[in-house]
Amino acid sequence: MRFLEHVRAESARLGEVARMGLDAPVPSCPGWIVDDVVRHVAQVYVHKVEVLKLGARPDPWPPDFSARETLEWYDEARAALISALEAAGTETETWTFNPRDTTSTFWYRRMAHESVIHRIDVEQAHHVVTPIDADLALDGIDEVLYPTIAGPWWEEGDTEYPIDATLRITAAGRSWTIKADATSVDVQQGAEGEAAAEIFGDPTPIYLWLWGRVGEDAIQTVGDPNVVRAFRGRISEATQ
Repeated sequence: MRFLEHVRAESARLGEVARMGLDAPVPSCPGWIVDDVVRHVAQVYVHKVEVLKLGARPDPWPPDFSARETLEWYDEARAALISALEAAGTETETWTFNPRDTTSTFWYRRMAHESVIHRIDVEQAHHVVTPIDADLALDGIDEVLYPTIAGPWWEEGDTEYPIDATLRITAAGRSWTIKADATSVDVQQGAEGEAAAEIFGDPTPIYLWLWGRVGEDAIQTVGDPNVVRAFRGRISEATQ
């Protein structure tokens, strides 16, 4: 997967569409306008520049960026992120939130998905949505399942969706089987065993549904619809 190419292309498109108007409401982020999305992404980019520089989380964080003009700051942050990723390469040890990957490769992948999801946000705001690379969308399903939702996040049982069920996702010849209860989410590759519900179809609508950028009418499901909705709620907690 050419993640750096996706970071370049998706972040460029985000900036291009943002210039159509910063005041447009963003339907997938209630209460936000395009300006909020762009400033959020700029801050995320700058944070990752510091993570790659330090090999650790910057502390204190964040600095006061309020005086920065939005698009100028975004362009600067975008360029700095791309330079930082190029300088780090893919094998630099650094802080991540994935126990299975503590190299800079993690941030190549994460920033590709950060960029494409927020590119969709600003495109939806301006009604100019363009396609997502199918391989990137398929990888995005995998990434949102682990480490974004499955991982060491639920030991306290801190969830409003304490579902106790197995759900399966199938797209483009790949399957993931997700077992969730009040204190854990476990994801296994493959389609072994019974599932209370299954989500299936093309990667892009599933990817966007997982991130809350399209509604349930965009995906295909079988089985218990309450499990599907509760699972989506669990993801919304992990991705806020």
